[in-house]
Parts: sequence; C-alpha cells; structure tokens
Amino acid sequence: VRRYVPESPRWLASSGNAAGAERVMSEIEAKVSQRLGGAALPAPRPEQVELRTSQGVSTLFSAGYRRRTIMLWCLWFFALLGFYGLTTWLGALLQAKGFPVTKSVYYTILISLAGIPGFLTAAWMIEALGRKPTLIATLLGAAISCYFYGGATDQTQLIVAGLCMQFCAFGMWSALYAYTPELYPTHVRATGTGFASAVGRIGSLIGPSVIGFILPTAGQSGVFALGAGAFTLAALAVLLLGEETRGRTLESISH
Repeated sequence: VRRYVPESPRWLASSGNAAGAERVMSEIEAKVSQRLGGAALPAPRPEQVELRTSQGVSTLFSAGYRRRTIMLWCLWFFALLGFYGLTTWLGALLQAKGFPVTKSVYYTILISLAGIPGFLTAAWMIEALGRKPTLIATLLGAAISCYFYGGATDQTQLIVAGLCMQFCAFGMWSALYAYTPELYPTHVRATGTGFASAVGRIGSLIGPSVIGFILPTAGQSGVFALGAGAFTLAALAVLLLGEETRGRTLESISH
C-alpha cells in the first residue's frame, strides 16, 4: 500500500504542497489517458483549496458537521451491534434450532456466501441509486430478513431468510465505507471516519454480549428482534439525519 497508493492530492494541496499535488494528479491523468487509448482528457476546472486550519476532534461537532457526526455514530453503532451480534452467534443459533454442529457450520458458511453478491450489488447501487437509498434499503432488508429468520419453521425458510439477511448485511458494508469518508473535509476525514468506526466497534462488542443474555430468556425470537431493531434504528438515523452525496464533489459536500 505504501509503495503503490499515491498520497491524496487534496491533502497535499491543503497542506500547501502544490507541487506534490500536481505530480500525483499528473500521474493519475496519465494512467486514465492510457486506459482511454491515449485520448486527451478534458481541461481541469479550478477548485478553491482551503489550507488546513484545524485538525481537532472538535471539528466533528462544529456547526457544519455536528449533524453528520451524530448520524454516522448512530449508524455505525446500531449497524455493527446488529451485524456482529447475529453473525457471532449464528452457529449457536442454528444449533438451538436443532441442527447438529456439522450442519450448523455448513449452513453458516452457505449463508455467509450470500455476502459476496451483496457486496457487489450494493457497490453498483451506491452509484446508480445513491448512498442514502442503498444504506436504507440494505439495513431494512437485513431487519426484515432477521424477522423471518427468527420465525422460520423449516429448513427452507431458514436458509432463504439467512441468505437474504447476509446479502443485505454485507451489502450495507459497501455503502458504509463509501459514504462515511465523503461527509468530512480532507483535513479531518480520517479522524471523522476513525471515530465513527470506533463507535461502531463499541456496538460490535455490546451486540454479542447482549445476545448472550437474551437468548436464554427470550429465545430465538428475542435475539432476532434485537437484530431487526438495531438495523431499523440505523436506517432511521440515515433517513432522518443523512444527506445524499452521489454526484457531488468533495469540495461541495464539505461546505
């Protein structure tokens, strides 16, 4: 990564390193032109670059970014709580439904394979439909699948609901990692993304622990009600507080 991935030209420009930014952009333009068979690229349009003034965590809660930070923290917390809570216990939950260990492992692997087309479908959707619709659709899809998975009465229903659940849950990751960095300006992008991810990791620790307490008392239905509720709350956070970024430049989003 260090050898082949170039430094962000936006970061270089905002740091006052115009020569470095120009060098990186020239390399990118040369590769794009080569892929287009040597075709000339459109003339660049000048963009105003703001030099870095603050890199503190306080920027995440400044007037322009407070709403986004709250939305992202809620999104990451509840999405990861539901995802890791269910994924961690998936094998045990299958065994609780009466499947032997060998079959529960097999079904867990089979269900998880649905995540591959889930990733790819969401990667297409975020450009075709937008970040917000994709996140809301995948989160609500995961919530609905959780409900049917918890109430499955036979093997077929269980597998179908499990495939849909993992398809949507893994698809959520594609949109999550594309959307989060776009909501912050260059000088705090890594800080904002890192804090949102860290809050999500708190949810990923709490989820499996809470399910460990719920399963003996509320059973399978209680476990999947928790997962469905967590995914629904994450979708509501995006719906009510999120803003669409598809087709916009990072400079326009940062203002």
